[in-house]
Order: sequence, then C-alpha cells, then structure tokens
Amino acid sequence: YRVLKEDCLDLPPKNFIKRHIVLTSDQRKVYEQMKKQAISVLNGKVSSTMTVLTQLMRLHQITCGHFTADDGSVQNLDNNRIKELMDILEETDGKAIIWANYQRDVNEIIKNIVKKYGEDSIVDYYGLTPQDERQDNIRKFQNGDECRFLVGTPQTGGYGITLTKANTVIYYSNGYDLEKRLQSEDRAHRIGQKKNVTYIDIICEDTVDEKIVKALRDKIN
Repeated sequence: YRVLKEDCLDLPPKNFIKRHIVLTSDQRKVYEQMKKQAISVLNGKVSSTMTVLTQLMRLHQITCGHFTADDGSVQNLDNNRIKELMDILEETDGKAIIWANYQRDVNEIIKNIVKKYGEDSIVDYYGLTPQDERQDNIRKFQNGDECRFLVGTPQTGGYGITLTKANTVIYYSNGYDLEKRLQSEDRAHRIGQKKNVTYIDIICEDTVDEKIVKALRDKIN
C-alpha cells in the first residue's frame, strides 16, 4: 500500500525561480569549439552513447566554468555562474541549500562563501566529505545559528537527510537524473518545514544547460 507525500502531509507550497546568466567570452570560445567538434564527430556517422554523453558532459562543464581535456587536465574558465550565486545569497534571508552537479563546483562554492561569510557559515555534504563528519555537518546546519549554508551534490546529499531549517534551495547546476533532483528538493520540503520553499535554478542561456532543465521538466510531465 503506497501513500504519496502530498496525499497525507500538509506541507507549504514550493516556488520555482529561474536566474539566467550568459557565457563569458572565454567560455563561449571554448563552448563553440567543443560544440563544432561534437557535431563533426556525429556528422554522417553512428556514434556510441558514451561518446555523446561525454560530449554533453563536457559542454555542461564549460557552462560551469571548467573544462576537462582529453589528457585529463582541467582548465578553469572565467564564468558568471559563481557571481550569480553570490548575488542570490546576498538577497537571501535565513539558511540556504546549494546543490551542484560536480565536485569541482562544490569546492569553488565553498571557497567563495568562506571568503565572504567566513568558515563557520558553511558545511558540505558530498563525496569528499568524510563519513564521520556528515552527521555533524547536518547538525550544525539544522541547529547552529552561525551556519547559514549547506553545499553538496544530489548524488551524495540528496537522499534521506533532513534540512528543514532552509527554505531556499539553489541549483548551481543540474544533472539529467529526475529522481536525484526530486529527492534533493525534498530534503527541505518534508515534515518539520513550516515556510514556503523557494527553488532557484541558475541557467546559462543558449547552452546545454537549458536542455537539461527542459529534460527534467519533460520527465515530470
């Protein structure tokens, strides 16, 4: 016997907002180069699923401000995404959860928040967070007055944990997995949440970023 959450819990509504950004000149140059390369590989040929997924992932990484070359080296790119996030945090009252798709993004977010708000303002919950620190980080976020932000990846932090002290959830970047998206949304939207929850997606215009968010919406529909 299965009961849906919306059928048995009287929770406040979810509000969704999109914040649009554009590629910087550095990003646009690398993005267009990668896009041409991807199209030339596909042109008139049959390509493997893995090749296509790798190209899409690289395009997405470029929109997030970093690029992994074939030799494994990573190049950082000037980008507007982190600037937009810091603007959103400036406008936000209370606590906020920040979800990012890549560990490199999590590290960049931590660095910028610590620089502006101090080390005690943020905790993390992602693949590199030691197991013995994870519950302590949740406790700090839920109960500590100084800790305003939790940053993590939906792959690691999107399941099972309670983060109801936040009523703002920011998606720095998204993945294609709808279940991880919905589960990560519900870390704040569950028993104990008294306020409306606002979800903010940072979306880079005219890029694969828009296609990812559309794919998630189409899956819901």
